[in-house]
Amino acid sequence: MKLDILAIGAHPDDVELSCSGTIAKEVARGKKVGVLDLTRGELGTRGSAEIRDKEAADAAKILGLSIRENLAFKDGFFQNDEKHQMEIIKILRKYKPEIVFCNAIDDRHIDHGKGSKLVSDACFLSGLIRIETEYDGEAQEAWRPKHVYHYIQWKNLQPDIVVDISGYIDVKMNAVKAYRTQFYDESSKEPVTPISSNNFLDSINYRARDLGRLIGKDHAEGFNVERYAAVDSIFDLI
Repeated sequence: MKLDILAIGAHPDDVELSCSGTIAKEVARGKKVGVLDLTRGELGTRGSAEIRDKEAADAAKILGLSIRENLAFKDGFFQNDEKHQMEIIKILRKYKPEIVFCNAIDDRHIDHGKGSKLVSDACFLSGLIRIETEYDGEAQEAWRPKHVYHYIQWKNLQPDIVVDISGYIDVKMNAVKAYRTQFYDESSKEPVTPISSNNFLDSINYRARDLGRLIGKDHAEGFNVERYAAVDSIFDLI
């Protein structure tokens, strides 16, 4: 299956928190979108890897994803090295996405910035024909996505581009809330974490509202780019 967009996150829920409104909008437009999780989030304070697997599958259904895979890299300890790059290259060549979304360039969690660079490097290397890979016993062709966009996470980084997600904030919030062990639950007896507060859950919505306000829309999501963002006509800007 060829994908239009492959969204990659260091942990299950990274994608939902950061760019699931954009994903929901493109799925509604008929685009094929998939998610690749690099780890199972096994170092997370709340829940477990097995629970996160189920939560990720629930979120995938809410978003209407075409595929969701997990590379089961070691949470907290994966590296930007040949071993890890090659595994991502195999996935890129398998699904041939036109666009890749990946972690924030700089963020609070060490896996986010590390994952950002790992995926960016793998996207470049995937286009080199002298790097040979196989998947299910068959040789793969080189493939390089046309665009790599870094979504914004914990830190309020200044976005380079902003996507109008008006009408899709409810889908986004439902996808986030699929991770029931991770986010605010008044009845939970699990330890408190920086992302388990009601304020953090509210912040997902009010960040989207604030970005929307800045472009004259209801809700929006921001991204950082790796090269100049270009339009065919100045009238393409909203």
